[in-house]
Amino acid sequence: MYALRTYLFLSFFFISIFYNSYSQLTKKKNGMVVSDSKIASEVGVKILKLGGNAVDASIASAFALAVTYPAAGNIGGGGFVVYFNAEKESVTTIDFREKAPLKSYEKMYLDETGQFQTKKSSYGIRSIGVPGTVDGLYHFHKKYGKLPWKVLIQPSIDLSKNGFKMTNGLFNSIKNQNFHQSKKYLKTYFNNKNGNLVKPGELWIQESLSKTLTAIRDNGRDGFYKGWVADEIVNFMKENNGLIDHNDLIKYKSTERIPVRGNYRGFEVFSMPPPSSGGITLISMLNILENEDLKKIKLNSTMFIHLLVETMKIGFYNRGKYLGDPDFNPNIPTDSLLSKKYSKIMFKSINKKKASKSDPNFLNKNSESDHTTHISVIDKDGSSVSLTYTLEESFGSGIGTNKLGFLFNNEMGDFNPVPGLTDKFGLIGTKPNTIAPGKRMLSSMTPTIVIKNMKPYLIIGSPGGRTIINTVLQSIINIIDYNMNLDEAIEASKFHHQWLPDKIVFEKSKFSSETLNDLSEMGHDFNFTSRLGNLMGIIYDEKENIFIGATDSASSDGAAIGY
Repeated sequence: MYALRTYLFLSFFFISIFYNSYSQLTKKKNGMVVSDSKIASEVGVKILKLGGNAVDASIASAFALAVTYPAAGNIGGGGFVVYFNAEKESVTTIDFREKAPLKSYEKMYLDETGQFQTKKSSYGIRSIGVPGTVDGLYHFHKKYGKLPWKVLIQPSIDLSKNGFKMTNGLFNSIKNQNFHQSKKYLKTYFNNKNGNLVKPGELWIQESLSKTLTAIRDNGRDGFYKGWVADEIVNFMKENNGLIDHNDLIKYKSTERIPVRGNYRGFEVFSMPPPSSGGITLISMLNILENEDLKKIKLNSTMFIHLLVETMKIGFYNRGKYLGDPDFNPNIPTDSLLSKKYSKIMFKSINKKKASKSDPNFLNKNSESDHTTHISVIDKDGSSVSLTYTLEESFGSGIGTNKLGFLFNNEMGDFNPVPGLTDKFGLIGTKPNTIAPGKRMLSSMTPTIVIKNMKPYLIIGSPGGRTIINTVLQSIINIIDYNMNLDEAIEASKFHHQWLPDKIVFEKSKFSSETLNDLSEMGHDFNFTSRLGNLMGIIYDEKENIFIGATDSASSDGAAIGY
C-alpha cells in the first residue's frame, strides 16, 4: 500500500510539473499581466498594486521588456496598442509604428540595374526606421495613465543599472544569433565588464541603457527625441551613413486611431486598423467563417483546414492589394472589406472540394520576421490593454551605440521594396505599401480585445510576422467555436497561409499523414515549421469573477502574473 501511495504521489507530482510548464496558466482576482518576461510581468503587477491602471502596467512592463527581452522588447522600435476603457465602455488604439526617414525614397533598395538588394532593406544602417515606442507610450500615458510617468520608468532603470540574472532563454537566443556583419555590435552587447559573455545566473548590467532610460524618465518623450540622446542617435547615423536626422526625431508623432470592429457569433472583436493589416484581415476572415457552423466540423480535420486556408487566401490577397499607411492611402476600403455582405460573397466563392491557386498576376520576398513580443493586461476595474511591439527581426538591426545601450529596429524591410513586382515567392509590389518619406510601413501585428456584454472577455496577441494574424484567428475560433480553455487554445496545433507563396505552413508533427494526404489530393501544397506564434492571453471568467492568464509554452522566460 505504501509503495502504491508513493507511486501515485510521484505520478501526480511529475504530471503537475509537466502540465504547469506546458500551460503556464494563472488565475487571479485583482489584475493580470502576461508577457514574454516573468520579470516584466512582475513589474506590471507591482504597478497595479500601487494603484496604477492597465495603461500604467502595460507601459511599465514594456519598458522593462526593453531591458530583459532585447530580442523584441524595445525603445528603438515601434508597435500598436488596443485599449478598452472600462469606465467609459470604449475602445481606442495607439499607433506608434516606425516611419521611413524623410530622406528615404521609393526605389532606395534597388541597384542601378533595378535589381532588389535584399540585404540593404533587412540589414545595415539603412534598414532602420524612425523609432516610435517612446513617443507612443508617453502619449498613451499622458492621455490615459494614472500614476506619475517617473514611477513607471523607474523599475526599468533599476533593472538595467543594478542588473538582473541572465536567463537560460535569453542566453540561448543570444547563442542562436547569426552575427552577420551588420550585427557586429551584438558581439559585445551581452558582455560583462571583463569582456566576457554573461552566463545564465550571472548579473547582466546595462549602465548605458540606464542613462538613456533616466533621460526618458526625467524628460518624457523629449528625453529620447531631443537632448543628448537624440544628438547621439543623429551623430551615430551620420558616422555610419544612416538617414535619420534631428528633423525625423522631432517630427515623429504617434497617433490615436479608431479601432476596427467586428461581431463574431455575438462577441465584439476590436483590433488594430492600418497601418497594421492585422485587424482588417482578422475580422474579415472571421466574417467569412461565420457563414459556416464550425462546431459541426472536426477541429483540424481536412475540411476544417481547407476552409480556413481558403479564407486565409482571401484575407491575405486583400491585405496585399489594399492595405498600407492610411495617412498616405486615404481610400482604403475598410467598410467594404469588413461588411457581412462581402463576407457572404467570399464564402460562396470557396470551392469546398478543391484548392484555389494564388496567382501573383492578380496584383501586379519581402517578409516580416517573427521576432515580435506581446503584452496583455487587465486591471481590477476591467480596463484592458493589448500591446504588440517589435524591432522586426530578432534583436532588430543588431545595430546600436555603446553610449545609448539599446538596439535599433530594421523595419524598413516591411515596405514593398520593388514597386510593381509581385511574384510567387511572396514578394509584394503593390502601391499602398511602397516607401515614401515619413510613411509607416505595413505591419501584421494584431493586438486584439474581444468584448462580451461590454466586458473584456479575451485579451490576446502574438509575435510571428505575417503568421500573427492567423495565429490570433485560430485562438479565437478555438475558444468561441470549440469551447477550449485559454491554455488549450494557445497550445492547440496551428497552420498558416498568406496567399503568396501558395503553401500551407504546418507546425511540424502535429497533423496526421492521412489529413495531409487528403489536402494534397485537393491541390494544396505545404511545408513545415517548428512552431507558429507565441501567444500571450487573458480571459475574464465572469461567472467565477476571476482573470485567467496564460503564456505560450514556446516562451521560455514568459509568465502570467496576477494578484
